[in-house]
Amino acid sequence: MIVLQNLQKTFVKDGNRIEVLKGIDLEIERGEMLAIIGVSGAGKSTLIHILGTLDHPTGGRVLYNGLNVFLWQEKNLASFRNRTIGFVFQFHNLLPEFTGVENVMMPALVNGISHRNARKRAEELLAEVGLANRMEHKPGELSGGEQQRVAVARALIMEPEIILADEPTGNLDTETGKKVEDIIIHLNKTRKITLVVVTHNKSLADRMTRIIGLQDGRIHRVV
Repeated sequence: MIVLQNLQKTFVKDGNRIEVLKGIDLEIERGEMLAIIGVSGAGKSTLIHILGTLDHPTGGRVLYNGLNVFLWQEKNLASFRNRTIGFVFQFHNLLPEFTGVENVMMPALVNGISHRNARKRAEELLAEVGLANRMEHKPGELSGGEQQRVAVARALIMEPEIILADEPTGNLDTETGKKVEDIIIHLNKTRKITLVVVTHNKSLADRMTRIIGLQDGRIHRVV
């Protein structure tokens, strides 16, 4: 589904070139569950941002189903991103002034789906993640685990082919993190959604079908 060929990313800071990714070659199969591990600064978040087309590589290619997406105009890339990729981050990034159901609806409304259909879909997703009775609460009225479950539902509203999760349990206690783990793995099993997770959580990494380790901008081990 996804092929990275000699992927490179360099930043320039204070006149100095910083090589973050130094030639990554990686293939991700449709329906796979992949964990990316490594110490802070290894390039994990940069890699997942490029996978999600939130950032552009400096060199190399990113192919989705054989298409080099970074050759596209930005509006086409944004459309592809919104339709194909769902994001879950360590900090849920929910809009505090909106309720849970309104937060979940937002990507669908932005994509031109009617308010009625967006709300129906959002309610179904929130029920699926166990928040049927909490969907009218605003983020400040929800626990950390509940907020993250809203974020998972929001990631699913456009029925993406892939979920990219950057430390999805990193801000949660062990018990709550386990519940979020169960939800995203269940989604992979039932919906065949490809799942790529950046994590320091060994429990979560061990539940994936494959683990790769990044070190100094390169893949240094595969499990």
